[in-house]
Order: sequence, then C-alpha cells, then structure tokens
Amino acid sequence: MKAKRQAKIMEIISNINVETQEQLLTELQQAGFYTTQATISRDIKELRIIKELTSFGTYRYAVATSEVGNTFSGKLNSIFRECITKFDYAQNILVIHTLPGLANAAASAIDSMSLSVVLGTLAGDDTVFVVMRDDNAAAAFCGEIKSLLN
Repeated sequence: MKAKRQAKIMEIISNINVETQEQLLTELQQAGFYTTQATISRDIKELRIIKELTSFGTYRYAVATSEVGNTFSGKLNSIFRECITKFDYAQNILVIHTLPGLANAAASAIDSMSLSVVLGTLAGDDTVFVVMRDDNAAAAFCGEIKSLLN
C-alpha cells in the first residue's frame, strides 16, 4: 500500500500544482487513498519532495531533480551563498562564520546532507563547528564550500 500511495503522490505532484499537505491529502483521498497528514509528511521526506517557487510567486511540491548526497541542493546553495562570511578548518574541525543569526540555518543545511564524513555540527549565533571524520574530509568539504561560494 505504501508503494502505491507514494507512486500516486509522485503522479499528483507531477500533474497538479500542490501547495500544501492538506491539498495533497485531499487529492489522495479523491484517488481512493485514505491516510493521515503525518503519513503524507513522512512520504514527502522519504521521496525527497521539495517545495519550489512557481512563476506566480507561490510554492508547489516538486520532485528534487538531483540527489542531495555529496552535492548541495539548490536550497543549500542559497543558504550557504547568502549567509557564510568566512570558513576554515584545523585538522578535522571546520569553523564556519555566518551573518548574525544564521549559523543554525547553515548547520541545519549541513545536517540535512546526511554525509557520512560529518560526525556532527554545533551552531551558535554566527559560528558553526563541524566535526568531520578526519582531516582529509575537512579539507575536501572546505573545498566544496569554496567552489560553491566562488
């Protein structure tokens, strides 16, 4: 049932501009799938469905065009481009400085990437500490951030 429901979700968001989970729930019910908003929320997360801006200035659910994996999604690109002021690493610890109040957004963006080389993040107001698995991972991640910002 889950696979059929998720396939229907993908079909619905491909054919209809769905702006909210409630709207998606209604569309699913009309198609004969009776579920809860919490289940839809989990499905959206599992299917890696994102919200994108439409030409009308509203948001709609859409299928992510690329895997987040080792690359930054468009949303992560925006967060990093807009908030990082400087960054560097020492051994396996990355220190990222952001505009005031945006360190949590940067840390959350890193956490959402689910990289196996990132052991964890700690955010203050304008500084993020990223503990990497090893020195090479820290250097490589710094390189990714540098190329993203340039």
